[in-house]
Amino acid sequence: MSAQQVEPPKVVPTVAASPVEDIAAPTPPPPGAQLPEVAPIIPDDEFRDAIPAISADNDPELDKPLETIAEFEKRQAEAAKARVAKSDGVSTADSTTGGDVPTIDGAPVPALADGDAVEAIGDAPITDAELAAPLPPLDSFNIVPVEFAEPEDAGDNRAVPYSVQVTGLASADDSTDVDLADLFGGLSALYDGDGKADNIAMVRARLSADADLMQRILASEGYYDGVVETRIDRSDRDAAGSDQAQGANARRQPVTAVIDVKPGVRYKFSDIILNAAPTVPPTLVQDNFPLAVGEPIVAQRVQGAEAAIALKLPEEGYPFAIVGQRDILLDGATGDGVYTLPIEIGPRGRFGGIETTGKLAFDAKHVGVLARFKRGDLYDSRMADDLRQALVATGLFSAVAVEPQKTGESAGDGTEYVTMMVTQEAGPPRTIAATAGYGTGEGLRLEGSWTHRNFFPPEGALIARAVVGTQEQGVGVTLRRSNAGRRDRTFELVSEATRSNYNAFEAITGRVAAKISYDSTPIWQKKLTYAFGAELLATSEDDYDFALGARNRDFYTIFGLLGQVGIDRTDSLLDPTRGFRVTARVQPEGSLAGRFSPYARSQVDVSGYYPVADNIVLAGRVRVGSILGAARERLAPSRRFYAGGGGSVRGFGYQQLGPKDPNNDPIGGRSLNEAAFEARYRFGNFGIVGFVDAGQVYRGSTPTFDNLRFGAGIGGRFYTNFGPMRLDVATPIDRQPGEGRISVYVSIGQAF
Repeated sequence: MSAQQVEPPKVVPTVAASPVEDIAAPTPPPPGAQLPEVAPIIPDDEFRDAIPAISADNDPELDKPLETIAEFEKRQAEAAKARVAKSDGVSTADSTTGGDVPTIDGAPVPALADGDAVEAIGDAPITDAELAAPLPPLDSFNIVPVEFAEPEDAGDNRAVPYSVQVTGLASADDSTDVDLADLFGGLSALYDGDGKADNIAMVRARLSADADLMQRILASEGYYDGVVETRIDRSDRDAAGSDQAQGANARRQPVTAVIDVKPGVRYKFSDIILNAAPTVPPTLVQDNFPLAVGEPIVAQRVQGAEAAIALKLPEEGYPFAIVGQRDILLDGATGDGVYTLPIEIGPRGRFGGIETTGKLAFDAKHVGVLARFKRGDLYDSRMADDLRQALVATGLFSAVAVEPQKTGESAGDGTEYVTMMVTQEAGPPRTIAATAGYGTGEGLRLEGSWTHRNFFPPEGALIARAVVGTQEQGVGVTLRRSNAGRRDRTFELVSEATRSNYNAFEAITGRVAAKISYDSTPIWQKKLTYAFGAELLATSEDDYDFALGARNRDFYTIFGLLGQVGIDRTDSLLDPTRGFRVTARVQPEGSLAGRFSPYARSQVDVSGYYPVADNIVLAGRVRVGSILGAARERLAPSRRFYAGGGGSVRGFGYQQLGPKDPNNDPIGGRSLNEAAFEARYRFGNFGIVGFVDAGQVYRGSTPTFDNLRFGAGIGGRFYTNFGPMRLDVATPIDRQPGEGRISVYVSIGQAF
């Protein structure tokens, strides 16, 4: 389980009245009041009579003059000399020993313990000969190191194993929607230590940190009076041996870090006060504030409710709304909490003009092309975010910001115009890119491109590309104007030359084309898309001539138009998991090879996606195509229908299905049908796909849906932020002579 926010909302507890009455303090008199007269304990006359008189008659020293410091020091020195002379010159006879007994100030000095009254102080005699012996040289010492017993485990002499025990949490855990025990376990320092610590002090430190954590978890679920007590229990399984041995053994015994929890009362909202100015509609704040009176005070719910208001108000026309600091007053006697939230609504706004500043990639006029709002529309922060994302998608900025600014200009109906300030920081406009792919029958294909995304401002890109492959080579130049007069509308001019060498045909082709398209993007996936354009081809291609019984080269000049419409109801442009798509294309063309041959190529693609589980998606695709108006022999080989390969029927080589010449090379047809079914299983950034494909190409212009060929296989997917990388391996079912057993396909993106 992922760690969730456990910081409790700020609360200010109230102070309940004390059941014990306070003792009243003396009340001071008011300023200027006359104080009452109080009688003295002792009369003044009696007090003065009791004090003794101080005079020279009582103390003669009072009238003596003070001596100088020099006289005082001299007198002190003479007194010291007299005491020394008196001490050294007085003695008396010892009646006990017959000797002289020293005296001080006439008093005899007592004898010591050995009977001598006077002891001579001098050096004591040395009775131990070793003390008088000289020290031996250092190199004569024989040092024996102290050996310590090796522990059974190298870490036993310092590691402290421990276990964790949490008690009293069950009652609080049962009352919440969150698994408090699991939440604590995911954040706990004790559990994170895996039951091992370097010393007991580390265990205590982790225990203290976990006590604070438990307190925050309880408060986050409304248990503000919760009490968390901790202790360390030591096991004492070895009572034998000396005290020192027992102490060493106790250090190696496991300890238990105990956390005792007393949740207390769970606080609930008794009142919710939203201090906000009137809004339009009047109940905008209340209707979008999900907290209710009577529910527990849960930190995550409180923060989520405040975030909901902070998001909703700018979406409903209040770009400058500010959610203030909450205040929750708790009553410990009742378990009630009064929640107050100040909200600054600010002026209600409408989109006004667009201004831009900074290092510009393009001007404010083109920014307005990308905006999905117009002047006068009610302000919606989602539209501002969409504009910022569209600017980022151009690839022309290293940094870009879109922010509303007040103008004070009235827009009527109590609203004001808001200017959208776009701060640009143009980035490097040039890009080098490369792609690679491989398919059985297609061979290896490498493509590189150089792009200048703002060669013709605004957003006029110049693209040069080159293709190098085992069966295709080519170069081309493209001029592309993105967001041409409308967001996501693209105008494109293409000039290219290619050489293709496949089993079906070998061609050298020059192509010039122009196209206008309205496309889906990852930022704004369209429900309806379209494209139309024209192209001119000059191509030299070989084809099998059944009349001659050999391949024959011919030159074709082809002019064609393009019309395409798409409907998209899927949930993702790059990796859909639900919904469907329908794309229909019509290409009226005329081919000139000796004589003019008009015809029309048409194709319909339908795909659908259905999730049967969170990580399993069933996907299916059907394709039907037809060419009307010209015989197969009048069509350039490159303009016919083919089937087989990684984007068609897997299990077969590229273009290998359909009619073939006597050399068993495909010659293409005027109609086709294809179908595919996939079961996609994703786990993290990886996936496995099982698939079955079917299809066939026919000589006539109407697909008959007979003689279908099937291929089956398995694929792997690696999901990236730009789409999945695909590796598919397939084999044909009911394999025919000349068909390969295994086909491999590597590319970017799903098969469909």
